[in-house]
Amino acid sequence: MLIRRALFGLVLASPAAARSFAERGVAVRGVDVVAYFTEGRMVRGRAEHAAEWDGVRWLFAGAANRARFLADPAAHAPAYGGFCAWAVAQGYTAPTDPSAWRIVEGRLFLNYDHAVKRRWERDIPGHIAQGDTNWPRLSQAG
Repeated sequence: MLIRRALFGLVLASPAAARSFAERGVAVRGVDVVAYFTEGRMVRGRAEHAAEWDGVRWLFAGAANRARFLADPAAHAPAYGGFCAWAVAQGYTAPTDPSAWRIVEGRLFLNYDHAVKRRWERDIPGHIAQGDTNWPRLSQAG
């Protein structure tokens, strides 16, 4: 736990270098973002249903979800480029766990982990307002 907290602190110290959080060029750790909206759950994407958007590769469980995403990517992509919603509200960026998610007023928010998600949920409207204020600056940092 101590190592995780130390590593988490190091990750949080630097602002985002890109507009979308991706590991090895894949957004949301390979999870199908459309499925959060259509199935209400996290679903793994598949390489054969990939699409490029916002400089990263997005994976989808099927062709229908890929087509839905490509018809309106901004409606399905997570807020703050998929970086941790709580961290962005605090003024920095952090990676996310795609299982720590919530849709609020049609927007998908991801958090670092479930403990951080619970912190974010203590004041969702306040954290969204602060995140929306901070994101333009953070998304341009690098």
